Amino acid sequence: MMDNLTKKGIASSKGYAIGYVYLKQDENVNLDEIAFTSINEEKEKLNVAIEKAKEQLQKIKEKAEKSIGKAEAEIFSSHIMLLEDEEFIKAITSLIENENIVAEKAVEKAVKTFADMFSMMEDNYMKERAADIKDIGKRLIKNLCGIVDDAEDLGENTVVVAHDLTPSDTAQIDKSKVCAFLTDIGGFTSHSSILARTLEIPCVVGMQDITSSVKTGDRIIVDGVEGIVIINPDEDTIKKYEKLKEEFENEKIKLRRLIDVNAVTKSGKRVIVAGNIGSPKDADKVLEVGGEGIGLFRTEFLFMGKENFPTEEEQFEAYKYVASKMNGRQVIIRTLDIGGDKSLPYLDMPHELNPFLGYRAIRLCLDNKPLFKTQLRAILRASAFGKIGIMFPMISSLEEFLKAKEIVEECKAELREEKINFDENVEIGVMIEIPSAALIADELAKYVDFFSIGTNDLIQYTLAVDRMNEKVSYLYNPMHPAVLKLIEMTINAAHKEGKWCGMCGEMAGDERAIPKLLELGLDEFSMSASSILRAKEIIINWE
Repeated sequence: MMDNLTKKGIASSKGYAIGYVYLKQDENVNLDEIAFTSINEEKEKLNVAIEKAKEQLQKIKEKAEKSIGKAEAEIFSSHIMLLEDEEFIKAITSLIENENIVAEKAVEKAVKTFADMFSMMEDNYMKERAADIKDIGKRLIKNLCGIVDDAEDLGENTVVVAHDLTPSDTAQIDKSKVCAFLTDIGGFTSHSSILARTLEIPCVVGMQDITSSVKTGDRIIVDGVEGIVIINPDEDTIKKYEKLKEEFENEKIKLRRLIDVNAVTKSGKRVIVAGNIGSPKDADKVLEVGGEGIGLFRTEFLFMGKENFPTEEEQFEAYKYVASKMNGRQVIIRTLDIGGDKSLPYLDMPHELNPFLGYRAIRLCLDNKPLFKTQLRAILRASAFGKIGIMFPMISSLEEFLKAKEIVEECKAELREEKINFDENVEIGVMIEIPSAALIADELAKYVDFFSIGTNDLIQYTLAVDRMNEKVSYLYNPMHPAVLKLIEMTINAAHKEGKWCGMCGEMAGDERAIPKLLELGLDEFSMSASSILRAKEIIINWE
C-alpha cells in the first residue's frame, strides 16, 4: 500500500530523482551454521573466493580511475596485493588444515589475528593496514557465502541509501545507474555532499534514520532542492515530481547559453566565476560549464590513497596538466591541507583530542620542510605552463605566512640555480578560514597578492559549529552577521592594499549568499562546477 511517507534532511546537492532504493548495509551471516565439507573442498572454495575478490577489486579500480582519478584508485591495488600475500593466505589454509573448520571461519580467524597484529604496531601506516585486512576479509566471506554485492551490479535509477558514504564507496558509484544519494549523517560540506555536487547528483544528508526507514527496492522520490524524501509515493505525487524534474533539467539546459558569457553585473562590475577541483581531470568539468579559472585546487587528493608521498615529478605533472588545460586562466593551488578529518596512512601523525584545531595544513607543512618544499618546487615548475597562484591554508598569523613565503623564495633560488623555468611573478595568497586571519586581514594584505575566503571552516570556527555534525547543523549559518562581518573586513582590507579577494568555500555557490557577497565587493567566486552557470545568471541579473 502506498503511504507517501515523507522524511526531511539537509539538501546538499540540487535536483530531483525518482528511483528505487539500494540500501547499503553490512550483511550478518551466522558462520556457525555453515557445514564443513572436507579440507580439500574448503581450500578450493577459498581459492575461488580469492580469485573472485581480485576480479571484483580490479573492476572497482578501473571504475574509480575513470570517475575520480588514477591516484585515488591506487588504494584498490594495495587491496589486491594483500590478497596475493603468501603469509596471509597460508595462515587461512593452515587453519582449515589444522582445525578442520570451514573456509569462512578460517578467514574470520586469520583476519582477526592479522588485524590485531597491525593495530598494535606503533607506526600509523601499519596501523591503517588493519582496516584494509578487515575490508578484504569481509569481501572474502561474502564471496564464500555466495552473497551478491548488489552495489556492483545496480539497476537504472538507483538511489543509494547509506548511513554514510566513504570515498571508497563513492569511487564505485556508476553515475549512469545512480540517480541520488541519501545518508543518515553528514552535512552540507561533508565529502559525500561535495562529491554529489561534483557529479551533479541530487543528495540529501543528515537524515538520521533513513536507513531504518527504507528497504532495497522501495520506490522513492529525492527532492535535493528542499531536502525532502518521499518513500513509496502515490501516482499523483510521482507526476508532480516528474514535472518538477523536467522543469529543473530544462532550466539547466537554458543556463548553458551563459557558458561563454562573462559575469558582469548590470552596474558593470566584472567578477570572476571559477571552479573548485580535487583532481586534475575535474578541470575539464569546469571548462565545460564556462568556468573562468580554478579558484581552489585541493592538492591533498594527490596524496591520499597512496602508499607513499607523491614525488615532485608526479605532482609537477598534475599541476602542469591543469595549468595547461586552463590555457591562461588563473589556477589557485592550495598547498597540502592534511589533518583534521583527512589523514595519510604513511604519515605519522599524533592522536589529537581536537584535530580540527590541531596539527594540520600549513602548521604540518612548516614542520615538515622537505615535504613542503617538494610540493612548492612542483608548483613553481608548473607555473611555467600557465597562470598559477599559490595559496596557504590555515594561516592564523602574519609570522606563519612570512615563514611559508620565505620557503617559496628558497625554492625559487634552487630552481634558478638549476636553470629550471618558472614564473618569477607567481602570486602568493592566503586562504582566510580562521577568524584571527580575518581580524588581521589589514596587516596580512600588505604582504599577500590575494585572499581567498574559505567559508566552510571560517563559519565552523566563528560559530563554534562542527560542520560534520547533523545535530547542530541548524546553527551552521553562512549569513550570520558575525560571519558576514569577517568577510567584509577581509574584502575591505584586500581592496585597501589594491589586492583582489575571492571566495572558495561552498558559500560562494550559495544562491542566497551571492547577492550579499556582490554587495560586499567580492571579486572572485569559486565553487563546484555544477553551480557555475546558475551563479553567473544571478551575477548578470544583479543591479
